[in-house]
Amino acid sequence: MEGTRGAEGVEGAAGQHADGGRTDAATEAFIAHRNLLFTVAYEMLGSAADAEDVLQETWMRWAGVDLGSVRDQRAYLVRITTRQSLTRLRTLGRRKESYVGAWLPEPLLTAPDVAEDAELADSVSMAMLLVLETLAPTERAVFVLREVFDLGYDEIAEAVDKSPAAVRQIAHRARAHVAARRPRGIVSRTETQDALDAFQRAAETGDLQSLLDLLAPEVVFLGDGGGVKKAVLRPVVGADKVGRLLAAGMGTIAAGSMRPAQVNGYPALILRFDDAIDTVVAVRIDDGLITGLYAVRNPEKLSHMERETTLRR
Repeated sequence: MEGTRGAEGVEGAAGQHADGGRTDAATEAFIAHRNLLFTVAYEMLGSAADAEDVLQETWMRWAGVDLGSVRDQRAYLVRITTRQSLTRLRTLGRRKESYVGAWLPEPLLTAPDVAEDAELADSVSMAMLLVLETLAPTERAVFVLREVFDLGYDEIAEAVDKSPAAVRQIAHRARAHVAARRPRGIVSRTETQDALDAFQRAAETGDLQSLLDLLAPEVVFLGDGGGVKKAVLRPVVGADKVGRLLAAGMGTIAAGSMRPAQVNGYPALILRFDDAIDTVVAVRIDDGLITGLYAVRNPEKLSHMERETTLRR
């Protein structure tokens, strides 16, 4: 997170204040929780660019707070971030309505320690972020704060402007919704890596059968070109159709350079042409088979693939 606009905005804003010690204390508190706040915003929005904007907005509000009145700085900052994320989530929803083709979360090149925290990696995986997209904004906020960050119902209630009793009901509803749609248990990195190894071998050798053997009958392929890069405009469903799509693109893929990377806490593949990132490929695994293939090609969503992003719970 060191290179994000949110961090730069904090440093720049801090330098403009003249009240010395108070500003230093506010800045230090913000920086201490910055990676956590980014993670909260990213899980709510699925967009690193929007999460960075939320961090900037959070800082601007935090800089005006009387620190002497704040009992728990972490909780207070999370509350500001949540409220700003909810506002932006509603705006983002309107943008998605006019988005060309499928909308996929913005992939992040994540640090190795993210993968070591299985619950955190699962919560930011492409598959889980797509499940979170099916929740209403407040449901998403409650689920993320409760299930991922283990905040108490009272804290969440303050963040989303609901009563603790209402938050409990929302949490129960969101939990059931996610449970019905999420991958079946936390998938091991080994399973994901095996699937991606097969994909890479098939692309490099033209042996499609090794990949077809890993596709679930109901596999779904989603491509996100954002209207800028060529991509399928609607989900491609079924092993036969996905297999034909992959077979048609094998020649193009083989002409580039495909390398493994840790993306959103799990193994993924990065396709480059002339050293420039063209596509990030992530997968969803259920019961050992690929049930989801996600190809992000929109250049505006690939800026966080050149440096690692630190996420925290």
